[in-house]
Amino acid sequence: MLEPVALKDFFITFFSSALVILAGASYALLYAWSHLSQKRTYRLLSYLAYAVLVIAVVVLSRAANFSGYWLLISVAMLVGYFFAPIGIWHLCIKTHPSEQAPADR
Repeated sequence: MLEPVALKDFFITFFSSALVILAGASYALLYAWSHLSQKRTYRLLSYLAYAVLVIAVVVLSRAANFSGYWLLISVAMLVGYFFAPIGIWHLCIKTHPSEQAPADR
């Protein structure tokens, strides 16, 4: 059973939840942009955004008193979100062969 979030942790929960959304979107966008622009800097920035996502999930899990299955779901979400942009990029390459970037051929 989950314990409710303490009132003192409300803002931590709110801001870490918002950071999960922003860092996750930044990771996906920077990963795609690194392939489109063929610049390694964007790839490194995407991994930095993923690291921020991991930190935000850890902070959220602690503030919201996640335990048991909720922690397992959090870890599964982190693993899945790491591989999702990679898989989506490869899916786009396979379904749009004439629009491939030169580095991905």
